[in-house]
Amino acid sequence: MTHPIAAPATQASATFTDTKPHYAILDGLRGVAAITVVCFHLFEAYATSHVDQRINHGYLAVDFFFILSGFVVGYAYDDRWNTLTIKSFLKRRFIRLHPMVVLGAIIGASIFYLQGCVAWDVSKVSAPRLLVATLLNAGLFPAAPSFEVRGVGEMFPLNGPSWSLLFEYIGTILYALLLRKLPTKALAGVVLAAGCGLAAFAIWGPYGDVCVGFALTPDNMLGGFLRLLFSFSAGLLLSRVFVPIRVKGAFWLGGLALVALAATPRVGGTEHLWLNGLYDTLCCVVFFPLLVYLGASGQTTDSATTRVCKFLGDISYPLYMVHYPFIYWYYAWVKNNNLTFEQSLPGASALVVGSILLAYLCLKLYDEPVRKYLTNRMLGMKR
Repeated sequence: MTHPIAAPATQASATFTDTKPHYAILDGLRGVAAITVVCFHLFEAYATSHVDQRINHGYLAVDFFFILSGFVVGYAYDDRWNTLTIKSFLKRRFIRLHPMVVLGAIIGASIFYLQGCVAWDVSKVSAPRLLVATLLNAGLFPAAPSFEVRGVGEMFPLNGPSWSLLFEYIGTILYALLLRKLPTKALAGVVLAAGCGLAAFAIWGPYGDVCVGFALTPDNMLGGFLRLLFSFSAGLLLSRVFVPIRVKGAFWLGGLALVALAATPRVGGTEHLWLNGLYDTLCCVVFFPLLVYLGASGQTTDSATTRVCKFLGDISYPLYMVHYPFIYWYYAWVKNNNLTFEQSLPGASALVVGSILLAYLCLKLYDEPVRKYLTNRMLGMKR
């Protein structure tokens, strides 16, 4: 696996108050980004390096999700701290995010021994070692080298996307303890400083991109934190200064833009890494905040678009958290049989469609009931 990343479709949907409108188009855009991530990961099986991977910039979805997270959290909670405590806020975020973290780890462990290939020999991993790795993943504790059961450097080797949930929790804690208290000008200063740091990492860093955060290496931890700090803070700032404009067809325009930005081939090749770093910077700093702004400004005007946006928003986070174990399996199938993309197209199609269906089933049969139960037990609220 050339770049064992999990692009982030971190879902940051907050519980809105009844008096606030719901941003249906942002839900739809989140779903589009999540499906794009699944397709991006499929092509890991055919790439010789990240430079020649198709849907090349799918990893930038994590930055889009972090911006969405900051925007939605700020919109939902910024004016509620006269009645909200840090403890209750953190409980709400735990309830919203963690059930699917646990389920993703369980799914990853349950099919782990079906994923053997030349890239990782799963047969050498003992059941007790796998159990410890599962508990670590379910608790969102990065795996130490002795429990990195896949051997490709991921901090969550059973379900790679969990790395961005770890950073999402970091953003949640930063918001509760610090960012929410900052005046708007001070918050803008944080966004500017973090944006400069992110640009420097992307343009002059070692990779020429921001495809980092999934491993416990210094570069990955620095890059992952810069991605989180800029994007989450930028989304929060946007929620404070947001003034909507009239936008027609915001969902369809935004969805096409997201796909186009993700599918853009690598810029500059291996000789001019800085050019791709500049592209990543423009996406994170300019294009994604603009897409969130347009999505929040637009409104669905027909029932079909409303239903599409609702469905995509509903499945986006479960899809993110359940698809990657099957990507490992798919990767092993392709490598073990030396398949081309054309030869494996039926399997790829089945994986995408099956992941979407599984995500919907997980939402209805597991995620929603568990969140309802935890809300009642931990917050004393009936939903």
